[in-house]
Amino acid sequence: MRMPRLFEDLALARRDGRFPRLIDKLARVQLLILDDWGTHSLTDQQRLDLLEIFEERYRRKSTLITAQLPIAQWHAMIGEHEKAKNTAALDRRRKRRNQSQMTSTRQPSAAPILLSAN
Repeated sequence: MRMPRLFEDLALARRDGRFPRLIDKLARVQLLILDDWGTHSLTDQQRLDLLEIFEERYRRKSTLITAQLPIAQWHAMIGEHEKAKNTAALDRRRKRRNQSQMTSTRQPSAAPILLSAN
């Protein structure tokens, strides 16, 4: 799922009362692929929603994140005001991740793509 679309779906679900069911549905998916991480800045609500998804999936299901943003910059992407909470969530992700870095051979100037799973 592309991150911008995920956040649109979460916002709509929050407005019409489906938010808890959507979070539960995302928590049960065997492999959740989050695409385009770091291409857009996050609102406070989006940060909280993302951390809630990570918490629900932690040690239960796999999550694959595709990004052009190095993991070292993920804390800043989530936001400094949530530092204590996001540090714990990202540290758990970091301890259990398999990481690969890929570069495009067709576009030599393209930024590397980082893949991270559970």
